[in-house]
Amino acid sequence: MYADLHLHTLYSDGTYTPEELVDYGCARGLGVMALTDHDTVDGCTLMSAACDKQGIEFIPGCEFTVELDGFELHLLGYFLDLKYERLNEQLKKYQSVRHDRIYQMVFKLNELGIEIDGDEVLNIANCNSPGRPHIARVLVEKGNCKSLDEAFQKFLKKGRPAWVPKDKMTAQEAINLIHEAGGLAVIAHPGLYHRDGVIGPLVDFGLDGIECFYTRHSTSTTEHYLMLAEQYNLLVTGGSDCHGENKGRPLIGGVKLPYQYIERMKSAVLAQNGTD
Repeated sequence: MYADLHLHTLYSDGTYTPEELVDYGCARGLGVMALTDHDTVDGCTLMSAACDKQGIEFIPGCEFTVELDGFELHLLGYFLDLKYERLNEQLKKYQSVRHDRIYQMVFKLNELGIEIDGDEVLNIANCNSPGRPHIARVLVEKGNCKSLDEAFQKFLKKGRPAWVPKDKMTAQEAINLIHEAGGLAVIAHPGLYHRDGVIGPLVDFGLDGIECFYTRHSTSTTEHYLMLAEQYNLLVTGGSDCHGENKGRPLIGGVKLPYQYIERMKSAVLAQNGTD
């Protein structure tokens, strides 16, 4: 049995509903799926129900944008208590940050002579956790760019004219929050950062795992992080980072994490929460 532990729906910047995502997962033979939308757990209840119907094990999760010594990275939280009050309070705070950032980036685009409106971006996003891909979709639909990739390259990436930095929680705050909510904290796609020096401090903060298996990790990169996971005594996770059709093709199931790693995660959760 295999798992894909890095998946997104239209509750953040993916294009699939939770039910559609589960259908794809079932067709690709997945036995375990985790939902890790950005700064929201809104889709987890529906995804859990859809997985239950298909006989797929579900892990509720979330992807957090954090900062460590001025560097931005992503942390994945797994096995989260969806009813934990402070988790939901913090997610609402950073969802508000996302809404404000949309208007700030749209204002910059307006200054460049591009006539789009913040409200139409939020309408097309139709979720509590909007992001840059939704601005990109509006730019494509209005003919300002030919593709989502062009929108990012010309306007929305860091250093481009419409980019706006995002307020973030610190890595320590995020790890603490994930643990308070009964979950495990995992660094997402470390091979994309080219900054392995962050792993040691994250371990000191209580990091539980590394996403070793990832769509854009080469075989040698995966092996490198497997060695680091062993060195730091960290859990191993993996996932496709599927966003539906936003990135050209559905990636779900492109990474299949063997079930032995899920068993280790479950044991770690039980031990952490004193139910072992």
